[in-house]
Amino acid sequence: MEMDLNSQVKKAGFLQRLKDFPSNLKDDVTKRIKNVHKLGKDDPRRIIHSIKVGLSLTLVSMLYYVKPLYNSFGVSGMWAILTVVVVSEFTVGATLSKGLNRGFATLIAGALGVGAVHLARLCGHKGEPIVLGILVFSLGAAATFSRFFPRIKQRYDYGALIFILTFSMVAVSGYRTDEILVIAYQRLSTILIGGTICILVSIFAFPVWAGEDLHNMIANNIIKLANSLEGFECEYFPSSEKTSKETNSCANLARWEPGHGRFRLRYPWTKYLKIAGLVRQCAFHFEILNGYVLSDAKAPQDFISKIQEPCSIMSKEAGEALKAIAKSIKTMSRYNVCVNTHIKNSRNAIENLRLALKISFPETEKDLFEIIPVVTIASTLIDIVNYVEKISEAVEEFSVLAHFKETLDPKLTVPELGQHQLLHKGTVKPVLEGDKEEEYNNSPHVVVAVHDEQTPTVNEKNVSLGAEKTTVVVV
Repeated sequence: MEMDLNSQVKKAGFLQRLKDFPSNLKDDVTKRIKNVHKLGKDDPRRIIHSIKVGLSLTLVSMLYYVKPLYNSFGVSGMWAILTVVVVSEFTVGATLSKGLNRGFATLIAGALGVGAVHLARLCGHKGEPIVLGILVFSLGAAATFSRFFPRIKQRYDYGALIFILTFSMVAVSGYRTDEILVIAYQRLSTILIGGTICILVSIFAFPVWAGEDLHNMIANNIIKLANSLEGFECEYFPSSEKTSKETNSCANLARWEPGHGRFRLRYPWTKYLKIAGLVRQCAFHFEILNGYVLSDAKAPQDFISKIQEPCSIMSKEAGEALKAIAKSIKTMSRYNVCVNTHIKNSRNAIENLRLALKISFPETEKDLFEIIPVVTIASTLIDIVNYVEKISEAVEEFSVLAHFKETLDPKLTVPELGQHQLLHKGTVKPVLEGDKEEEYNNSPHVVVAVHDEQTPTVNEKNVSLGAEKTTVVVV
């Protein structure tokens, strides 16, 4: 009886699942379509990249489809297809890195493999496999060990891997065939054809530049820091930073790319790593702030009110400085005066904070423990201002090497820069008492000529707002 009941329950469950299958399938398909749509909408370049890879595969397939080409390369045309699959990457820098590594590694390894086969054959039929084995072991081990060097690991790791693969295949296969040169030529040619097609399609068909991605990534991260500082009074401290690995990868790939757009040849990409490192260290202090802000510890309200104003000024001015720095990077323009002004205001706020802390120092040990969290927050804000200044110095150094254009920030008025605008020109003559014209002409008088202001000019170190000298003539 119990077994019959269990079988009925299982049958009912199976029938219910069978009944729900169409609706579940529809929901699953709809969910996947939405995910695909979101993936493409988040970055439309992904769709373009997929189309570019399909185009490259279609072009190299002609080595098989076109009979004259097939007669020339034979089944080695498959190496071109394999090359397209492994070389095609999302950015131009990544494609160039893999393509050039694969091309040069194949060329060098193929030449050494052919040489190794001919050298081994000089040792006779019995000595040939021994010599080949020794050469394969020696070069394979040496190339593998070279991959542990940081510089080779960073830029030429894929080339070292292809070198090991190509040399081993040519040297080992050469022992059983007499047409080693023909095979090496066909494989090398098809690999070069596949790599060249990938590189050309990547550069000339809607290119995605790793350098531009790195440039925007650094600027956006600085803007995030600025927004976090502005939200300090609201206890808002997000910390969403790109990882160091991603930044290093983009910088490495950008070095492979040719000059393009705003980024000339031999652009100082490594300077981005220095800026990114300072940004990350600054972001770590936001984590510290976040921990104290979200804690339950509360300081006396009268103490908070005394240091609130300098802390608010520090966070606001440092945030404005970071925004100006990010704008400088994005527009590739120099806003030194604006940045330095905000940093100077932050420094003044730090001095006011120190003065407030000296005046408000607690008298009892209990009060001291109560204010420790707030004092720590203030100290962390000071560290953040120091890092903002370091970021500013790093960007200033980078802007010189990258040839940023000079810009006068429109937010800064002339009085802020220590000058006054002279907008009119005219002559002032005093009115003398007396009705006789001769007496007026023969008497001493003053002529003051005021000339228009010249166009403000900005040089590398300072700002000069020039006006022609005022002429005063006493007659």
